Amino acid sequence: MKTKIPELRKQRKLSQEELGLAVGVTRQTITSLEVGKYTASLILAYKIARYFDLSIEEVFDFSEVEE
Repeated sequence: MKTKIPELRKQRKLSQEELGLAVGVTRQTITSLEVGKYTASLILAYKIARYFDLSIEEVFDFSEVEE
């Protein structure tokens, strides 16, 4: 799943470590989300979106998810 996390982090000058600490996960989890190796749980997606004051759909691209 594609995300806008890298762009959002760069806009706010945040490291992966800083974002991870803010939402309660490791830097490695943020890295995995950014490269598409890991799909966030609903709770984590909500925390990340809320951190950036956006909706989940504004952060995560669901266009490739099969119904």
